[in-house]
Amino acid sequence: MHRFFKKVFKISAILFLGVLLTFLILINIFFQPKSDDEIRAIFSEANVELKLEYLEFEGQEFRVISIRKELDTTLPNLIFIHGSPGSAMDFKKYLLDVDLNSSSNLIAYERVGYGDNNLGDVKNIDFEVSLLNSITEQFNNRKTILVGYSYGGPIALASQKEYKKVVLLAPAVNSDIEPMFWFLNFYKWKITRWMMPKMLQTASKEKLNHASDLKNHEQYWNKNPSSILVIHGDKDWIVPYENSTLLQKKINADRFDLHTLKEAGHDLIWTRFDEIKFELLKVIAE
Repeated sequence: MHRFFKKVFKISAILFLGVLLTFLILINIFFQPKSDDEIRAIFSEANVELKLEYLEFEGQEFRVISIRKELDTTLPNLIFIHGSPGSAMDFKKYLLDVDLNSSSNLIAYERVGYGDNNLGDVKNIDFEVSLLNSITEQFNNRKTILVGYSYGGPIALASQKEYKKVVLLAPAVNSDIEPMFWFLNFYKWKITRWMMPKMLQTASKEKLNHASDLKNHEQYWNKNPSSILVIHGDKDWIVPYENSTLLQKKINADRFDLHTLKEAGHDLIWTRFDEIKFELLKVIAE
């Protein structure tokens, strides 16, 4: 009987290690930023013009994806700011969309800490805003629309420049309702941290610092001079919908609009693409 249980334990341990190893390989592949060649292949296959470049800010290099190699100054500019974890390619469907392409210059960039060459080097909101400002300085602010998703939301909101519009998609902007998920322990515990992909380590580090970082900014949300549109799902449990309703109370009603997506979760930028695209086209046409 002892031998039987020993054999069962050995087989179970081997199976567990096999499943764990497979899971770690798959999750690392999933959270690995796409290479330049992979991105070029995606846009080439879709027959969409692409400009891929690396810019530098305060000694940090970051990747920028632009649709159109030359800016069309007659059109508005849409600048996409991704969440955590995330990358510029989170907005692939928007960048490839014919209607958005024909009506605006589309630009998406990778925040420092999430690019292929600087995974893990996460920064605070102040740094992120300064980096964003370094990108937008080449544009006419009155023709520029910021689109910030999730943790990209407070970066767009913290900018004190007056833009054509600031669009916030499920923005994480309130420190009091910042959920702390159990999986963050995998990052806190050194014994398990190595298992996490670098991008998830970056996201965990940012998540753990985000609430305290927000406290330095959230009292100034009403100081943002731009007209603001918020799109949020009422079933979002990752960045609770309450973020947007509380923000609505802080910002003057004459320049704030909240568009609620019924039954939508935090994955709304993918699952509710058509509705978000419709709202973006309305903003472009304003």
